[in-house]
Amino acid sequence: MAERVVVLGAGMAGLCVALALAPTGRDITLLDRDPPPPEGGAEAVFDHWARRGVGHLRQSHAFLARLRKLIATEHPGLLEDIRAAGARELRFADGLPETIAASYAAEPEDEEMAIIISRRTTLEMAIRRYVERQPGVTIRPQTFVSGLITRREADGALVAEGFRLADGEAVTADIIVDAAGRASPVADWLEAAGATPQADDVEDCAILYYTRFYRLLPGQTEPVRGRSPANGDLGFLKFGVFPADAGTFSITLAVPEVEETLRVAVVRPETFDAICAALPGVAPWTDPARSEAVSRVHGMGNLKSRWREAAPGGGPQARNLFSVGDSLIRANPLFGRGCSFAAISAHLLRDVLAEEHDPIERARRYGEAVRTELRPFFDDMRQQDRTAARRALRGLDPHHRPTLRARVLRSFIEDGLTVAIRRDVRLLREAMRAFHMLAPPRAWLNRPTTMARVLATWARGRRANARYYAEKPGPERGEMFARLGLPADADLQRLRRSA
Repeated sequence: MAERVVVLGAGMAGLCVALALAPTGRDITLLDRDPPPPEGGAEAVFDHWARRGVGHLRQSHAFLARLRKLIATEHPGLLEDIRAAGARELRFADGLPETIAASYAAEPEDEEMAIIISRRTTLEMAIRRYVERQPGVTIRPQTFVSGLITRREADGALVAEGFRLADGEAVTADIIVDAAGRASPVADWLEAAGATPQADDVEDCAILYYTRFYRLLPGQTEPVRGRSPANGDLGFLKFGVFPADAGTFSITLAVPEVEETLRVAVVRPETFDAICAALPGVAPWTDPARSEAVSRVHGMGNLKSRWREAAPGGGPQARNLFSVGDSLIRANPLFGRGCSFAAISAHLLRDVLAEEHDPIERARRYGEAVRTELRPFFDDMRQQDRTAARRALRGLDPHHRPTLRARVLRSFIEDGLTVAIRRDVRLLREAMRAFHMLAPPRAWLNRPTTMARVLATWARGRRANARYYAEKPGPERGEMFARLGLPADADLQRLRRSA
């Protein structure tokens, strides 16, 4: 008899579990505390779908090439549904800088370097409706879960059997999946059941997000890609434009935690738009003659990187219980890897369940597979967060002077690595494959050929490489604060007082 599966949560992680396991013939039930998407298309869903369990539903999203490749390979019918819902795909050639676009020659591997662009609501609507049509899958919306059902084996091991609903109903199964996201209560329920508390690897991302959605006016098109970047890092501010479906796009401004003055001000729509107008690569998008805002400024905070071992100490906290998505791994949304992590972990779980039947060995092998596949990306993202936090803190002090080593390293990155990527399509291809999780995150940087190309570019000097530099992404901190009418030194004084 096929195993029964019950999944806590029907967001992206829960839907990915259903996607992965439905073709295996299992009976799958997803318990969702939120209502289903409203009838209609992408606009009705964006405007009216209430998702208390998904606080980042209306933040910008990037659906990386690794996720798109998985969908295209494993679920081609779903990819057609996503396209029919209005989502678009951008391929490697579409994003080439003008410095190398004219001489670009496609390679076979470039075909898999395509991303899905749409609002999160559009993609999730398409996946959910596809999942609901799969044999053996049931989604129970507006279902409130109050606890985890467990029992003890004769050897004292804790076994998960299902979930207790708020009305007292018990929903039991052979496989229990926690896909409830970053606010999942399952860890607390395990501890209450007597499981040994797990020490997660947790660290603040030290940044907050603010997103606003816009729609192109009738007859208008998206700006032509130019030398002014539509995404960038100014130290005190990160920014990005996210094209989406149905003539919409979103802009996210990410502010370091130490920039308290800016992060309080940016939530005001007039300040948000003023910042966009000051960024050369963003201003053409938000030009009132081209687009109009269609949402408030959505904030998102309390961002942490957290790694939770799927099999701490080589075994499960509770047999037959598995975590997928943000309840297992969380990272800075800046990298756009949350949905990819969820889909990858769900399909890794599918493979382990097919190959192994012992509950202890299942947990061990799942934990090993997740660690091998995803930990390198997690560690790389966290290191980048640490570097960004240090840079933001130094940026508060106008009198800070970097060391010689720091200046050389910055020149190597800005005048060597970054320019080489804009000059050499081979390096750009390798960098983008790593970013999109189609290759290990740092392997391309460690190749001797990479270093040789970067050093050769760096040695040419700024004058010889002038045409390969992007334009300045935005004003310095002092200039931006002056344009916004904000005190530039308030946060530094606050930090000095607290010290």
